[in-house]
Amino acid sequence: MIISLGRRRLFGALAALALGVTLSRPAAAAEKPADFVRQLGSQLVAIVNSNLSPAEKKQKVLPLLQQDVDVDAIARFCLGRYWNVATDAQKTRYLGLFHQVLVNAITDKLGDYRGVSFTIGATSPVGEDKAVDAILMRPGQPDANMQWVVSSASGAPKVVDVVGEGASLRLTQRQDYASYISRSGGTVDALLNALQRQIDKHNTVASH
Repeated sequence: MIISLGRRRLFGALAALALGVTLSRPAAAAEKPADFVRQLGSQLVAIVNSNLSPAEKKQKVLPLLQQDVDVDAIARFCLGRYWNVATDAQKTRYLGLFHQVLVNAITDKLGDYRGVSFTIGATSPVGEDKAVDAILMRPGQPDANMQWVVSSASGAPKVVDVVGEGASLRLTQRQDYASYISRSGGTVDALLNALQRQIDKHNTVASH
């Protein structure tokens, strides 16, 4: 999700859609997934459509990211089978890098969306999770159809995936990561170093 080393077709638009899962409100384990997504989306629209500067919007989003997105679970999924062969040190470093790249990708898109609205549709099972259909309306652009996949495995609802154009962001990301590691000698360190370079490049651009 949002950390592509290869295919990037989905990530620009859907990074902003994923912002809908980062907005805080009191969580209840029994809360219906559709209500969870509706409340998050409503708060998302209020922030995105506000007159706040991108920096101010980022400030509002950053402290909330961990509450409603199961970032560690997404990170583990994206590493796939390589999670089981990674050392404890590699896992710790990977999770830290994944968090940084995810935050950068989401907050970099905050200023790109204004005048948006959304509607919530049906809820369907995805294994033990629930997928909530949604449509994002954007001025001057085609409507974006998506599903927000919500898990309550942690005891409270958290988003674990966003599906757009029939493609799962976390599955696409896992395929990208596996492909990159395979092309780079089969070592997890190759991916870790690539993510670190991505972060360093982002920080260099942001400082200018």
